[in-house]
Amino acid sequence: MEIITSRTNPLCTHIRKLASSASYRRQKGEFLCDSPKLLEEALLRQADLHTVVCTADAALPPIPAGVRLVQVPADVMKTLSPAQTPQGVLSVCGMRPPALPEKLEGKRYVVLDGVQDPGNVGTILRTADAFSADGLLLVNACADLYNPKTVRATMGAVFRCPVWTCDVPVLRALLTASGLPLYGAALRTDTVDARKVDYTRCAVAIGSEGKGLSRELLECCDRTVLIPMRAHCESLNAAAAATVLLWEMARND
Repeated sequence: MEIITSRTNPLCTHIRKLASSASYRRQKGEFLCDSPKLLEEALLRQADLHTVVCTADAALPPIPAGVRLVQVPADVMKTLSPAQTPQGVLSVCGMRPPALPEKLEGKRYVVLDGVQDPGNVGTILRTADAFSADGLLLVNACADLYNPKTVRATMGAVFRCPVWTCDVPVLRALLTASGLPLYGAALRTDTVDARKVDYTRCAVAIGSEGKGLSRELLECCDRTVLIPMRAHCESLNAAAAATVLLWEMARND
């Protein structure tokens, strides 16, 4: 195990840049995982694990040969971890974004339209994984999947559930080729109660917290669905709405 004590060590600089810059992550093809849980999931799912950084008191699982293993003092870990309370383990993984398929062969998918909060995107991916959705599609400048806040909120689902990024015309063509109708969480003349929809094979679209679904994506929707709630409540946040719809989709089995 290497021991690094300087905050200005090149590895430390690299990790801080991975935590703070999406363009740097794309340039290097790496992202940062900030917890022992994420390291365990990376190992379990045979992710492309490059580096593990820990403090002296951290309990580590067996690390495969070829993975760089580094110990740092607690004060250095505080400068590296994007979390307010570091958990003593960081890991650097290579990005493995799946190629967008010609057809989506699964039963149920979630489309996020301009959802910019990393915590919401991560939570939705975690929930999609929990309720057996077959994948997540991001359109219109959603939060970066590899932002440390997004990755942390997935609780490991970033390694388990496929996520694709595309533009709306490509999404529309993909759904058409796959025979998947798109149901948007929005109000329109054709809106139906979310509890009365057949989710046998479909994709469900969730919009941003402030703007809802974009006009471009709304025009692609075959139907819109409404989550019933008390009249004085205008809406749910994106993660809560996705959870309700994913639950309804799972009940369709």
